[in-house]
Amino acid sequence: MLTRKQHELLVFIDKHLRDTGFSPSFEEMKEALSLRSKSGIHRLITALEERGFLRRRAHRARALEVIRLPDNVAPAAEIRPALAPGFAPNVIRGNFASNLPGASRSAADAAAVHLPLYGRIAAGQPIEALRDSGGTVEVPAALLGGGDHYALEVSGDSMEGAGILDGDTVIIRRDEVAENGSVVVALVDENEVTLKRLRRKGNSIALEAANPRYETRIFGPDRVKVQGRLVGLLRRY
Repeated sequence: MLTRKQHELLVFIDKHLRDTGFSPSFEEMKEALSLRSKSGIHRLITALEERGFLRRRAHRARALEVIRLPDNVAPAAEIRPALAPGFAPNVIRGNFASNLPGASRSAADAAAVHLPLYGRIAAGQPIEALRDSGGTVEVPAALLGGGDHYALEVSGDSMEGAGILDGDTVIIRRDEVAENGSVVVALVDENEVTLKRLRRKGNSIALEAANPRYETRIFGPDRVKVQGRLVGLLRRY
């Protein structure tokens, strides 16, 4: 039997994995459970591991996997789609829509979707400049909900703390708005595109890296445009 805090943390981690595709940070878990220190989160995670509810993936930052949920919560297998080989993090659930703009679906293989691969996220290039790459990426249909999706290849290690590594392919849902704390594709000053965590602080927007070697950048609201949010990740070994 789990304690109340263990139960709350497990449900929070599972929901975060399904909503964002990666595990929450210790700071996010601490805030969600209203704890005063991260050491309490460490103890709760250790207890959940010992009881067989959680597993930490070796050699990967912020990589938690929910093995099972309490009996009074729907099993993860019922609320999270199966992942295709090559996908590292858990992903959000969604019902595939056959009319996804920018994506094509083979009539012979309804389980696969070919998304446009726009290229590498690079400073100085707005997302529109990457459309002529001509490449596509095949992803499971269950990974996507409604809306327009595209893929980008990650360049750099600024988001490695979120489990997003140099050379990974990220699946992005095109959106102009995103919830606070989401990982987004952000266009800065109309000429620089970057993949960062979005934080709104009063009238300012902070773009946070997930690597302590990179500083958080603060901008006025008129300088940043959200061009999409992260919904999945593809990694080749």
